Amino acid sequence: MGSRWVAKMGYNQRRCLGCVGSRSREPSGTSKALTHCHSGPARLAEPTVGTNDLASLTIENYVKAIYQTCVRQANEPAATGQLASALRVSPGSVTSMLKTLGESGLAEYTPYEGVRLTRSGNKLALRVLRRHRLIELFLAQTLDLSWDEVHEEAENMEHAVSDRLIDRIDEFLGKPATDPHGDPIPRADGTIEAMPSLSLADASVGNPFELVRVLDQAPEFLRYLSETGLSLGAQGAVAANRTEAGIVTVNVAGEETTLSREVAEKLLVTQTAEL
Repeated sequence: MGSRWVAKMGYNQRRCLGCVGSRSREPSGTSKALTHCHSGPARLAEPTVGTNDLASLTIENYVKAIYQTCVRQANEPAATGQLASALRVSPGSVTSMLKTLGESGLAEYTPYEGVRLTRSGNKLALRVLRRHRLIELFLAQTLDLSWDEVHEEAENMEHAVSDRLIDRIDEFLGKPATDPHGDPIPRADGTIEAMPSLSLADASVGNPFELVRVLDQAPEFLRYLSETGLSLGAQGAVAANRTEAGIVTVNVAGEETTLSREVAEKLLVTQTAEL
């Protein structure tokens, strides 16, 4: 796969040469002017539709996975193995796709070091995440789907809806800041709000906390949290943090629950000093 394959999907980007004369090749062989801002590079084209839907979906899934992996590790490059695990594909497939993303200007890939998104790749990833998270919230609030149901449904729908529809959903929901799992929803302008990063594993013993974000959105994990009273917005306190045993004990609604540190690290909280 190379940049020619990406160009067929509408992702072949050229740098802005001014408002006149800079053009992008369309799948049919015709030309179409790129969208410009006078102060920077051409904006990334929208994905094409039709026979290239599957390829567009693949690119969107990759840039989303790269973005999320880098964010979770302080913007360090995402490794091939991490992406293979996240996307459930072989490392060889990941390597081939990363080369394609690099040739297309969506990512910067260095063998044996990892991959980061370019400005264009980052913009595309945030657009996909905006769709995904607004769909999740829409399904939860209007169709009453539970927080362990909405993720998979949004995965199926995020590639099929237009940005115009997503903007209408955003307006309908009142421009929410977070989705049902506490993840920040990117704004239409491509910005995203910084969120608390204190994990329950690092919370102070005795001080009250509120659960504001869950990083693992596997349905069975979310159901487990619901059963233990640790739904989004749950308030409690850390009763004990035994690092040598790898466990954290919390008190929520008068009930004590013991979690492994691995689980506690997936729960982000805000915490205030004990009164």
